[in-house]
Amino acid sequence: MRVSVIIPTHNEAQAIGRVLADLPSDLVTEVIVVDSNSTDGTPEIGATMGARVVHEPRRGYGRACLTGLAAAKSADVVVFLDGDYSDRPSELPILLAPITEGRADITLGSRLRDRSSAAALPWHQVLGNRFAASLIRALYGVNISDLGPFRAGRADVVRALELEQATYGWAVEMILKGVLAGYRVVEVPVSYYPRIGKSKIGGTFKGTVGAAWFILSLIVRYYFRRRTAPAPGSG
Repeated sequence: MRVSVIIPTHNEAQAIGRVLADLPSDLVTEVIVVDSNSTDGTPEIGATMGARVVHEPRRGYGRACLTGLAAAKSADVVVFLDGDYSDRPSELPILLAPITEGRADITLGSRLRDRSSAAALPWHQVLGNRFAASLIRALYGVNISDLGPFRAGRADVVRALELEQATYGWAVEMILKGVLAGYRVVEVPVSYYPRIGKSKIGGTFKGTVGAAWFILSLIVRYYFRRRTAPAPGSG
């Protein structure tokens, strides 16, 4: 099984070396660092440590993930991982197990199933993630507790979803489209630690409010779009 790990970065020089060093080399076929205009040497560190560096000048977390997905042409499974060392790359086997065992098409790493891991997140991020996850459970019937960035999916499935969100909504778009298309979305517990460096989203009030509003509106929009869509074969 060919596993491509996609790591979006923007000025993660303090952490990217530790992220790359902790990836299990026996499981990973290639590592793609998608860098957005870093000025601190992040892409150079990535290249030195054997990653394939793809430059994406346009900002946006979702856009970086989509650029990495397009670059992972030979992958059977794609993994998305932040470059700040808050998630532990050594836990990749936990994330991959449901897929390799044939129990899942997409796996999500939950930071909130373990109390000590949840404590590493700012309270407003815990509250927002729990609320968004509970809304998804209620509207879509999928049992998740978190919208964490550490996740994996069969490459053909992720491509079939035709993801479009370039910014905050990318992570939740994958879940919603996956569930609506009938794919198996499974959550597994992962550990979480304070990130190295300042968060580009959750570390600012504007970023937190903007992400929360965008994600919640997307959840509701997709739900009502499904309810108003014509049934197959009608008309």
